Amino acid sequence: MTLREITQRQEEQCLSKRACLSANSQGRARPEAECQVRTCFQRDTDRIVYCKAFRRLKHKTQVFLQPEGDHYRTRMTHTLEVSRIARTIARGLRLNEDLTEAIALGHDLGHTPFGHAGERLLDSIMPGGFAHYKQSVRVVDRLEKNGEGLNLTWEVRNGILCHTKGAPAATLEGQVVRLADHIAYINHDIEDALRGGIIFPMDIPLEISNVLGFNLSQRVNTLVLDAIQASWEQDAICQSEEVGAAMLALKDFMFDSVYTNPIAKGEEGKAQEMLRRLFEHYCAHPEELPADFQEIRAQEGVERAVCDYVAGMTDPFAVEQFSKLFIPMSWAVK
Repeated sequence: MTLREITQRQEEQCLSKRACLSANSQGRARPEAECQVRTCFQRDTDRIVYCKAFRRLKHKTQVFLQPEGDHYRTRMTHTLEVSRIARTIARGLRLNEDLTEAIALGHDLGHTPFGHAGERLLDSIMPGGFAHYKQSVRVVDRLEKNGEGLNLTWEVRNGILCHTKGAPAATLEGQVVRLADHIAYINHDIEDALRGGIIFPMDIPLEISNVLGFNLSQRVNTLVLDAIQASWEQDAICQSEEVGAAMLALKDFMFDSVYTNPIAKGEEGKAQEMLRRLFEHYCAHPEELPADFQEIRAQEGVERAVCDYVAGMTDPFAVEQFSKLFIPMSWAVK
């Protein structure tokens, strides 16, 4: 037996009957020979971690645009925290941790620069709209590996597509990532907001803290443990009524106090206008798009190619390109 086959047998013996076994995957769009060491979901994890879009996450906004300080979250650190929370829940429910990890690490690959402000801007100007979860699937299907895509398994692609809204993922592992994404961003955004002086500990309603806890560790522990207990032997990933209501109230508090706070979000209008100008410029001058996007331009149209290019930019790269195109350069007479 190969190491992969040994792992697959261990999955059959140890995982819940509700888990998605790697041996039962619906496979890839382009069939490939199996790896002797890794299962299909383990291979997907590696492909995601080694791809260019994953590396760019370290320079993409989570909530605060270009914060000054080493400890604010980026889209990369958010992704890693989602992965850890999701794997803990999956382990507690005896689900497939490898599938869970692959979905978690890939769920935000298509996110725009400047966080959801960038996403809203592209959604407003791109014909047919724009959603980062759909773009994440496009990244792994079309944009990576010089247009070949990563050829991920169906289960990972489905989990990425369904991690935000709409119909739940077809696997419980994908549903775990959806909940873990919410647990992660609400709690680490609280910590960043506290660090930035946007809110203070006493601002969090006492009735929420009495249920979830009074610091990040307590809240995450409560939410993770509740998800495991409430979802045990259920056909879907869920929360208890009390904890679910407290989490929803905490989310409402964050939208009122942080996500719409003019101090935290005051620069978003500038970021959106910058992306708008970049989008319009490259639509007017598509010949300036990098070579990787010229094939997309020919096959799917200029706006699709421009959207893919702008959406893939990091925050500093977008600022750099805007400066080159629209800010006069200094010069000196010799």
